[in-house]
Amino acid sequence: MKRKYLSLLMGISLFAQVNLNGISSALAADAGPVKIGVLNDMSGPYADLGGKGSVLAAQMAIEDFGGSVLGKKIELVSADHQNKTDIAANIARKWYDVENVDMITDLTNSAVAIAVQGISKERKKIDLVTSTATTALTNKECSPYGVHWTYDSYSLSNGPVRALIDKNKKWFFITADYTFGQNLQSTAAKMIKDLGGQVVGEAKHPLNATDMSSQILAAQASGADVIALANAGTDTSNAVKQANEYGVTKKQKLASLLTVITDVHSMGLNNAQGLIFSEAFYWNANAGTRAWSEKFYKRHGSMPSMVQAGTYSAVMHYLKSVKAAGTANSDAVMAKMRATPVDDFAFKGAKIRADGVLDHNMYLYQVKSPSESKGPWDYYNLLATIPQGKTFQPIEESECYLVKK
Repeated sequence: MKRKYLSLLMGISLFAQVNLNGISSALAADAGPVKIGVLNDMSGPYADLGGKGSVLAAQMAIEDFGGSVLGKKIELVSADHQNKTDIAANIARKWYDVENVDMITDLTNSAVAIAVQGISKERKKIDLVTSTATTALTNKECSPYGVHWTYDSYSLSNGPVRALIDKNKKWFFITADYTFGQNLQSTAAKMIKDLGGQVVGEAKHPLNATDMSSQILAAQASGADVIALANAGTDTSNAVKQANEYGVTKKQKLASLLTVITDVHSMGLNNAQGLIFSEAFYWNANAGTRAWSEKFYKRHGSMPSMVQAGTYSAVMHYLKSVKAAGTANSDAVMAKMRATPVDDFAFKGAKIRADGVLDHNMYLYQVKSPSESKGPWDYYNLLATIPQGKTFQPIEESECYLVKK
């Protein structure tokens, strides 16, 4: 009898503890300011792609929203993860557990994004990835609290491969040798093979490589019709510059699988002209993109990349959803984010799918020649619009457990 009584007391105690923990978590979400963290590369090869510009974009979104939500101040924190997963993970844990950060965004570097998304899932916190390509985030590593916002390997490969494959069957890859580059190459290679093309070789390089002569020479000797660059940031800029130095572009086409406006600016039009790639955003696309980009330029000194525009969009949609939910509780906010289309200067009518992909248009661009450009930052010719519903991996192919098949 005594044992039954003790067991009953223990059960009641455990039940009370679980419920108190749930109540305290809910109260914590609504106590204090709403805090947003921008975690990215601010000193390495991806600093121009996101970096301090993403921090500014997030700040602009907070300012445009009014600086407060539900009567609480909106605070912004930021940090440089230095492209090191352990540093990023430690920062994320500290932000969530000690500083009560509600949402983390940007997350440049695929390995970093996967690690932080895992931590966010454990803590039931929201992560909005605006600058990472790996499709793992919306497949095996998917999370009910994670959204892949701006682009991924599939959407980046889709435009260039389909545009070039009919007349250019043989492809060679120059690839960044870590999670991001490998995922980008494997995604594009599958697409190439499915469309009747052939991968004739590859050459890998470490992150933040300065000398790519061996990779360029291997690509040149391969006889490939297209040299595909599965890298980003300064790695892409260095590869394009050195390809021009070796005369590669006179006989072979260069296709970049991830290029942003700051990369083209760094390369210069003499080097970048003719380069084909997909982007989610271009500052000079229309009146709305120009108006926001000019405000950004006045404060940052360069036109925004798609990552920086994506970060603004993600933060703004998050804040609108907090207001609509009447709470900063992650489950309630995510429900509102999924139920409401994203509709801003960067993305029109975009929707968050069950696997965490933000489904929106992508655009295939070709870099102008110096004679075509009408002034500073006038760099792109639009070749095609890849419409929402056709840009990302078909959802029926997703390995995300949240997708009902």
